[in-house]
Amino acid sequence: MVFSSYDFLFIFLPCALIFYYTAAFFFKRDEIKFLVLLLFSVLFYGMWKFQDLYIISISIILNYLIGRSLLKKRSSIVLSIGVLLNLLGLGYFKYRYFLAGIFVDGFSSEKLVLPLAISFFTFQQIAWIVDIYRGDKRVPDIIKYSTFVTFFPQLIAGPIVRFSDIAEQYEKLLTKKRAVINIVIGFSYFCIGLAKKVIIADRFAVLADIVFSRAQSGEDIGMLAAWLGVLAYTFQIYFDFSGYSDMAIGLGRMFGIKLPVNFFSPYKSKNIVEFWRRWHITLSSFLRDYLYIPLGGGRKSIWGG
Repeated sequence: MVFSSYDFLFIFLPCALIFYYTAAFFFKRDEIKFLVLLLFSVLFYGMWKFQDLYIISISIILNYLIGRSLLKKRSSIVLSIGVLLNLLGLGYFKYRYFLAGIFVDGFSSEKLVLPLAISFFTFQQIAWIVDIYRGDKRVPDIIKYSTFVTFFPQLIAGPIVRFSDIAEQYEKLLTKKRAVINIVIGFSYFCIGLAKKVIIADRFAVLADIVFSRAQSGEDIGMLAAWLGVLAYTFQIYFDFSGYSDMAIGLGRMFGIKLPVNFFSPYKSKNIVEFWRRWHITLSSFLRDYLYIPLGGGRKSIWGG
């Protein structure tokens, strides 16, 4: 179920908003709002592939326990074990079929699908436990933490959210005065992103598919058609990711959460470094803050300690 599907637009999203705002306005306890968001996020994840729910569940429980442990006692060993386990899990699910295809005769991995958003929720939780190790004391309860990891607007294409960026929002997740404003702004963002995806990206995808399918079949497509295919694919992936980024921000805002900007006109970049920073902003900042700098790029010791 993708954001542009009829099931999402006319069934899932309206039901999520109705239940969420009902819980927000008729129940005083904040836990009810988070529980509603968590249940719908789990449902969204399960509708992709129900069998993969155990993967994200184990990941959440494991990282939450590691975070609580680091809160009690700052330990580089515990942090290293936590990061290693996350990376091993990510590597296993990403490369197990690739390796099986190399060492097992006749094995085909073409139709096998990775667990949804495994890279996003893995990186997001690595950032969280590293931040706890660095001194961030804001550790939510298990319901809020699970909601933070599984929040469905960010699952498909990001952004990679740091808990420190939304911790204050969680303390005042929704007020009646802001409800209408959040819905109007969020709906506007979502519609812009949906238009980019459906009206522009999907139309370019049709042209790109025609050209590439003919080329794959061995047909001589000519230089003009080849360039049309390349340009069509270029604009397809551009507006597809731009659209999903806008839809994610819009959906988050509908539920009172301001997600970080993840895409900012990368084709206006002056060089490849700037292009990368503009294309997937939260991923590039994650790699900078949790990989490049800890490994010495910023002249700091490991893990920024």
